[in-house]
Amino acid sequence: MADPDAVVIGSGPNGLVAANLLADAGWQVVLLEARPVPGGAVRSDRGVDAAYVHDVFSAFYPLAAASPVIRRLRLEDHGLRWSRAPVTVAHPLTDGRCAVLAADPEATAASLERFAPGDGAAWLRLCRLWERIGDDLLDCLFTPFPPARAAGRLAVRLGYAEGLRVARTMVLPARRLGEEEFAGAGGRLLIAGNALHADLAPESALGGGFGWMMCMLGQKYGFPVPRGGAQALTDALVSRFTAHGGVLRCGQEVTEVLVRGGRAVAVRTVDGTLVGARRAVLAALPAPVLYERLLPREALPERLRSDLRRFQWDFSTVKVDWALARPVPWAVEGPRTAGTVHLADSVDELTLLAAQIAMRQVPSIPFTVFGQMTTADASRSPAGTESAWAYTHVPQDIAGDAGGDGITGRWDEREKEAIAARIEAQVERYAPGFTASIRARRILAPPDLERLNPALVGGAINQGTTNLHQQLVFRPLPGTGRPSTPVAGLYLASATAHPGGGVHGAPGANAARTVLSAHRLLPGLRRGRSRG
Repeated sequence: MADPDAVVIGSGPNGLVAANLLADAGWQVVLLEARPVPGGAVRSDRGVDAAYVHDVFSAFYPLAAASPVIRRLRLEDHGLRWSRAPVTVAHPLTDGRCAVLAADPEATAASLERFAPGDGAAWLRLCRLWERIGDDLLDCLFTPFPPARAAGRLAVRLGYAEGLRVARTMVLPARRLGEEEFAGAGGRLLIAGNALHADLAPESALGGGFGWMMCMLGQKYGFPVPRGGAQALTDALVSRFTAHGGVLRCGQEVTEVLVRGGRAVAVRTVDGTLVGARRAVLAALPAPVLYERLLPREALPERLRSDLRRFQWDFSTVKVDWALARPVPWAVEGPRTAGTVHLADSVDELTLLAAQIAMRQVPSIPFTVFGQMTTADASRSPAGTESAWAYTHVPQDIAGDAGGDGITGRWDEREKEAIAARIEAQVERYAPGFTASIRARRILAPPDLERLNPALVGGAINQGTTNLHQQLVFRPLPGTGRPSTPVAGLYLASATAHPGGGVHGAPGANAARTVLSAHRLLPGLRRGRSRG
């Protein structure tokens, strides 16, 4: 059998997007996946209770809904259907107040006005700004760096003075942006809570801009979920790829990229199989995994190897899945119809969590992102029940436990039970009686997440910190903001490349477009050619 034009390593969303775009251009593509099933961090199962569908890793997909990369693939033609909860995000407080991020900006504004007079109007001002610049900001995010065209449009639209003010807003920490815009806690918590979907503490630069962007996406697109489970998104990407002649091979872990004459020419799998690549190898793997495990040392410059030692992973993650016998008994109305619920009683509580992680301590009060999947998609569990999950962040390297349970990072059964109990106690603060509704439970500590998806190194779900020092031209390493690598014919297509984590397909698309541009096939894509 002749060698394919390209080999793509890794069938997460970025690998699948890259493979689809290459197949669209008429290339013969082989996609190799180490795990028995495709999808990377976009998978679902019935492993908690046979009657309940749970997403194993990621669950809500506002970036996918907003991504022009995903939209152009027309995955609805391959069975994908989106579902949304009536309310996007709720952030309840123990005093009975609740901030609500709704599809209607006026409804969001009304919830914030109850925290402080004038905060509703402040929210609507931020919405109007997003309406002016949001599309161009997303184009800056989803196109290769530097995003010259989108940035140029922004510059023309805003002018010099206003452009500087918007740029300042985008790099503000979440705490500072919240304090400048809102008098009450509601708006501040929506911004800061959404920033901590990444590893952006309330005091981190970029947190304000990222939190604002997530709020605006949630308001415009919701936090949608694939009907039937996250696996439906993967299945649609696979269906489209194979319909266009692509070949997917699962259970084929790549252990080596072969380099001859300074060029990537093939990959070797764990069983010794050699798969040649006539034109390109695209690695939808974390950059440290690619550079340190798959390539010969002599293929990389010393400067890159030195920079790799400075690469920073994002926070580790602990996730708990529950099969609940009934809906969550929230003490206030706001969370009852929300797909996502943020559980922290103040921005100060978020700062405490981030500070404890910075000190390598397991946080005493876990900021909990809680997902109500049946509320978002009724097919996930029997009527009158709830398929639910929550995650929280912990340090990559644990030196102590601020919560007093002696968690050391061994993540044996005792430590997993201890962190799960801490998360459940946090839920009980806002939903008394929650634990009485649990039928079954699954605890995924950082080693479990990495075992199930080796790309989640140490339980890092964003493949590297989202902080400013590892974004743009610094992602994944200084001067490597584009998909090309020091090895000719080898391209980085993972979330360690610009623009980073989240299910939006941009790193994979950027890599595929760079490959095709090198082979003078990009003009056809620019005209929007797609075979659906």
